[in-house]
Amino acid sequence: MTLTRAQLHELYYYLRLNRRVDEQLTNLYRQGKVVGGVYSSLGQEAISVGTAYALGPEDFIGPMIRNVGAMLVRGYRPRDVFLQYMARQDGPTGGRDANTHFGDLARGVVAPISVLGELVPVLAGVGLAAKIRKEKRVALTYVGDGATSTTQFHEGVNFAAVAKLPLIVIAENNGWAYSTPVEKQMAVKDIAERAKAYGIPGVIVDGNDVLAVYEAARAAADRARRGLGPTLIEAKTMRMKGHAEHDDARYVPQAVLEKWRKKDPILRFEKYLAEKRLMTASERAALEARMEKEIREDVAFAESSPFPPPEDAARPVWA
Repeated sequence: MTLTRAQLHELYYYLRLNRRVDEQLTNLYRQGKVVGGVYSSLGQEAISVGTAYALGPEDFIGPMIRNVGAMLVRGYRPRDVFLQYMARQDGPTGGRDANTHFGDLARGVVAPISVLGELVPVLAGVGLAAKIRKEKRVALTYVGDGATSTTQFHEGVNFAAVAKLPLIVIAENNGWAYSTPVEKQMAVKDIAERAKAYGIPGVIVDGNDVLAVYEAARAAADRARRGLGPTLIEAKTMRMKGHAEHDDARYVPQAVLEKWRKKDPILRFEKYLAEKRLMTASERAALEARMEKEIREDVAFAESSPFPPPEDAARPVWA
């Protein structure tokens, strides 16, 4: 599928919005307005945006803490993210949880939890339901490099492979499982090599090239819809900040960060659009103005939202 000029502009908008949400969350954290930690997707925006944009409205995603861009593509607003991180009453979970622990099945978003890898069998189950119902629906979820070593990842991918389920697993290889480098947790050079053990395709893509990510996810979705089963996509990227805002990432060599800073996914896409003459300066300025207005309004809305009353804490909890 060839993307139109308008779609390319939309991709750029989501990339920039993802980063501005991240930057604003950092500011709110440093002002003491965030409850808990902040988990940045700096440098990884192309993966979330490119994969989510490749899916249809009928499909399901299971995002993780660094996939804010995917949630924006699926219709969430920056204010939803701000409210959630600030534990406010008007947030998606009414202040009962933090960061991106929220979802909406009507939007095709399965809420994540903190145990990484757990959503692989859950989204495999979504794929199984689609297969039983004979629906052309695709399920996609994300794991980090560390999560590919978990039992849940193995069980979910293995089951999906055997049953030929329409599942796409995006392995975001950002170099570090918290402070453990990839080479110290697996003997294979590429995570995609692990796909051979399940008898499914393993694809490697430049995770800082939003168009390459989009094409890889689109091809995997088309394959899944034809009944050919799951695909494991390894998106190579770099986590440009620590595991969370409290982590200064001093364990990462500065030379590595400098190397990846030159591969910034947003700067690369801006260069592509400029070289192909696909976005004028005025069009870019209009997108930036729209985005900044949205950020300002949504921060103000979130800050004005009250904290939930303590007596409501257990109200929606069922035993």
